[in-house]
Amino acid sequence: MFRPALAAALLIATPAAAQQLSADETARVDTIVADALKSSGVPSASVAIVRDGRIVFAKAYGDQGPGMKATSPAAKYQIASISKQFTAAAILLLEDEGKLGLDDKVSKWVPDITGADRISIRQLLSHTAGIQDYWPQDYDFAAMEKPVTPRQILDRWAKKPLDFEPGTAWQYSNTGYVVAGMIIEKASGMKLLDYLQKKIFKPLGIDAMDQDYAVGKGFPQGNHRFALGPVRAARPAAHGWLWAAGELAMSASDLAKWDIARIDRKILSPEDWATQETAIKLTNGSDTHYGLGVSLGNRAGDKTVAHGGEAVGFLSDNFVMPGKRFAVVALVNADFGGAQDAITGGITDLLYPVPQPAPVISEDLYRDQLARKLFDQLRAGTLDRSQLTEDASYYFTAQATGDYHASLAPLGDPASFTARGKPRLRGGFVNRNYDIVYADGRKLIAITYAEPGKEGKFEQFLVQPRD
Repeated sequence: MFRPALAAALLIATPAAAQQLSADETARVDTIVADALKSSGVPSASVAIVRDGRIVFAKAYGDQGPGMKATSPAAKYQIASISKQFTAAAILLLEDEGKLGLDDKVSKWVPDITGADRISIRQLLSHTAGIQDYWPQDYDFAAMEKPVTPRQILDRWAKKPLDFEPGTAWQYSNTGYVVAGMIIEKASGMKLLDYLQKKIFKPLGIDAMDQDYAVGKGFPQGNHRFALGPVRAARPAAHGWLWAAGELAMSASDLAKWDIARIDRKILSPEDWATQETAIKLTNGSDTHYGLGVSLGNRAGDKTVAHGGEAVGFLSDNFVMPGKRFAVVALVNADFGGAQDAITGGITDLLYPVPQPAPVISEDLYRDQLARKLFDQLRAGTLDRSQLTEDASYYFTAQATGDYHASLAPLGDPASFTARGKPRLRGGFVNRNYDIVYADGRKLIAITYAEPGKEGKFEQFLVQPRD
C-alpha cells in the first residue's frame, strides 16, 4: 500500500498561497511533515495554515491511496470528532432561532434514555452528562461490521446506568453527541447534515460531506498498522457509526475556513462563539478545560481552541489561537502514529515557540508493571488473552498478533518503558499511555485502556511509533 516514491513527492499549493510564508518557513514546514510521516509510517498528510486570519499554506504530502489519481490538497479526509464542534454550533444556532435552549432537559426531546430528566443539552455537548461512551476504543470493534442507526446506539448504550451524576464529572462520550444530533433533527425539522449545509457550510464555501460516503475512488484510503508491522488498508466501519459524533469529511483548507470564521466571529454570533469557547465547570467548581465541542487551553498566555478526531483509518488535529489569528490543520490517512499531532505541534512551535513542560511522573506502578508485562508478551508472541476484554481479544487477530511479534521481537528489550501523563477516564475505562525508548534512539508509544480497579482487564493495548 505504502509507495515510498509517492511519499517523497510533495504537491505544492498555489504560488500565491505558498508565498505568504517565507521560503525558510515553508521549507521547515515541509521538513516537519516529512519527518512526522517518515517516523510514524503514516502514508499521507494534508495541511493548512491560517495566519493573520487568512489561509497562507495548503499542501498535501505522500500517498493518499489507490483511489486518488494524484496527491491533492483538495482531497476530503474523514475528520471524525472534530465534527463535534459543528454539531454544537448547530445547537447554538437553533437556540438563536428560539427552537431550543442549552439548558433544556433532554427529556423534552429524547425522553427514553437514562437520566433524561436530569441531563441538559449543555451537558451533552460538554461531556458532563454521564452517558456511557459507545466508542472509547482506538480501533473498530466487532459490532461496527454492521450498519447502525442513532436509535440503536441509544438503545444499547444510553439506557445503561449513568457513569456519574450529570454535572459532577467530565468523561468523553460519543453517545451524548448522538443524542444531540437527534435533538437537532427534531428541533430543526431537517436532517443533521442538511442543516449544517444550509447554516454553515454553504455560507462559508465549505465543501463537506458525510464521511460514510468518503470512501473508494476519489478519496484517501484509510490505513491501520499493528505495532511496527506493515501499513495495511483499513476496512471502513459500517454506515452510521460516527454520525453526529463525527460525521464529516472535508479538506484541510475547508476546515481552515471554519477556523477563520471562529477567528472573525462569523456565522455564529460573538456571544455564541464565546459560549462554545467557555470551559464548563463541574458542580464542585473544578474546570473541565472543555467547552461545547472544543478543548480549551492556554499557550504562553494565549487562549487555544482545539480538537482531534479519529475514524477507522484516519486521524486529524485542528488547533486555533484566536487571539493570534492563527490556526493549523493536519489530516492523515492512518489511525496510528500520531503524525497529525506532531505536525500541528511542530508548526505551532515553529511559528509561536514556547518552553516545553516537564514530564509527569506515573501514579500507578502496579498497572504500569502489568502494561509492561503485556508489551513483553506481544513482542514474544505469547499473548495472555485472559488479560483482555472481549473487544480487545477481537482486535488481536492472528494477523495483528503476528505483526506485533514480527515487528517488535527484533528490537530486543527497550531501554525504558515509562508512563506518559496522568491516567484519565474514557468510556468507563482508564486510559494510560507509555513511552518506550530503545538504546538506538527508536521511540514507541503504548496507548492503553483498562477496566477500573487493580484486576481490570485491558480493553485496548496499541503500540505505535512516535517522534
